[in-house]
Amino acid sequence: MAPFDVASLLARRTSQSDEGPIVRMSQRTRELRAKGQDIASLTIGEPDFDTPFHIQAAAGEAMKKGLTHYSPVAGILELRQALALKLKDENGLDYAASEIVIANGAKQAIANAVLALIEPGDEVIMLSPYWVSYEIIVRLAGGVPVILKAGVEENFKAPPERIAAALTDRTKLLILNSPNNPTGAVWSAFELSALAAVVKSHPRLMVLSDEIYEYILFDGKMTSFASLPSMRERAITVNGFSKSFAMTGWRLGYAAGPAPLAQAMARLQSGLTAGANSFVQHAALTALSGGRADVGRMRRRYEARRDMVVAALARVPGLRLAPIPATFYAFPNVGAFLGRKAGNHVMDSVETLCDWLLEENGVATVPGSAFGDPNCIRLSFATGEAELAKALERFTGALERLTA
Repeated sequence: MAPFDVASLLARRTSQSDEGPIVRMSQRTRELRAKGQDIASLTIGEPDFDTPFHIQAAAGEAMKKGLTHYSPVAGILELRQALALKLKDENGLDYAASEIVIANGAKQAIANAVLALIEPGDEVIMLSPYWVSYEIIVRLAGGVPVILKAGVEENFKAPPERIAAALTDRTKLLILNSPNNPTGAVWSAFELSALAAVVKSHPRLMVLSDEIYEYILFDGKMTSFASLPSMRERAITVNGFSKSFAMTGWRLGYAAGPAPLAQAMARLQSGLTAGANSFVQHAALTALSGGRADVGRMRRRYEARRDMVVAALARVPGLRLAPIPATFYAFPNVGAFLGRKAGNHVMDSVETLCDWLLEENGVATVPGSAFGDPNCIRLSFATGEAELAKALERFTGALERLTA
């Protein structure tokens, strides 16, 4: 009898659930560092700041009070009420607490929304470049990703006519991420209004608006898609505490949407994970009520780093960079360097280029193909200024040494 083979029993969806290039580059970075190599890493999209102390203290106080038990599936009422107030005051959105669902991170909030809406065969418009998890979640739901590309010359924002042309009778959802990972692009109120007109023209189209980077905004103004006329019933607004409050490991996000959808998302969450961590929700209450001084301090540091990145990359002939009005990412187009050589080694793809940058030049990046653009590289500047300066020197110096 042949040996029992567990691998042969694995569901096909398991091969679609990996943030491959990001994980691979991070893992290789750790391996090289373990061997003693000096690697400057620009891979992970995680704040390098610790969670502000008053938020940490609030979690401790909640535990001391015994708030360590199961929470309601949709989240504690106090936090949902505080979020309703936040959304109204800061985003111009009018949601009842019952229309807000607290989740174990914004990623789960996105998954809840997609699973609540998408049936097998439904089409989902994804604007490339896009965060890799969107495609994973859509495919797990049985949806069909319809990927619309926009390049550096368009500031990575697909025009409304391109979106309108992609709509079919099977289109059900459009995923919008503004401010955007990986590009840092922000859709203006004017651009969003044009998008809203496209949405109105379709009888069954909804928009999932991922606004997780809303506080890491340097230029312009943040506009929530659901605040536009007639878009409240057409939109799900997703946000969380990880990026702006440096609470990545706390795993707390939320979604706000029309009551029937919010109820459906809560039912799904009940079956999959139940409610989010109780004392973390109480800490989040303190984060919301404690002002935005720490958020502003971190934002100013990110902005200074953004300026460092822009200045360094501007000195590299052939490299193209769109404006970066928000987030802690740069997404330079390195298409001019593909096909160039380092000795006898040809940079035949952006993956090859990223591997060479890591192995031979000591700087870790992420290939843009992970986000839908094979001509770009993502650089995360959520790292200390000294580390960032070292990484930028290595990155720009390596590109300049490549020969045609």
